[in-house]
Amino acid sequence: MARLARLFAPHCAQHVLQRCAPGRGLAHDEADFTRLVECLAESAQTTGVAVHAYVLMPDHLHLLASPREALDLSRLMQATGRRYVPYLNRRHHLSGALWAGRFRATTLEDEPYVLLASRYIESNPVRNRLVEEPQHYRYSSYRHHVGLEVQRWITDHRLYWALGNTPFERQRRYNTLFEAPLAPAQVTALREATWHGWALGSSAFVESLEKSANRRPMPLSRGRRPVPGRPA
Repeated sequence: MARLARLFAPHCAQHVLQRCAPGRGLAHDEADFTRLVECLAESAQTTGVAVHAYVLMPDHLHLLASPREALDLSRLMQATGRRYVPYLNRRHHLSGALWAGRFRATTLEDEPYVLLASRYIESNPVRNRLVEEPQHYRYSSYRHHVGLEVQRWITDHRLYWALGNTPFERQRRYNTLFEAPLAPAQVTALREATWHGWALGSSAFVESLEKSANRRPMPLSRGRRPVPGRPA
């Protein structure tokens, strides 16, 4: 059975997960992490993908990004790999593929999922007990969003801008979002949608994607017949 094309809808952000192949690490030291950030930033600029949030973990990475065209996320990941993997293999005398197959992604409805995905991504080091507070982890966009450093290649999402009229107000309100734990049901929904490649949002959002997306946004219900003229 042929696999579906990656879901794409104009003006929608996506949560991206890319895991490393078994036995491979994403980075071995600070120099590797720094180089990967540089490669990701360069690739975002050359492909035109707006990266809103990211985290680099020991064996995987997450992105929150808005592609302009259907193939842009694939181009971003390929460009990042072409820049980074030869460097990593050469520096550590390794060989072979770094990634465990294709990346996973879900298309998100703005409310409530974009900022939820950003929080999920940037709190990953805390959930995995690498640090006690997200600001202590250097390889994510959290420090950028709360004003501890400037990462000029990050494109802040419009919902982040809507948090306040000044940088200080946006940073303070964004930081406040992390005071409440993520709802387990929303986290599960985000993980499941990302892994399976379906849309995440309300019924109205999914219905709108039926008209604007490049393929069906959700699996067919059992017994449901394909709409004539649309992909099955």
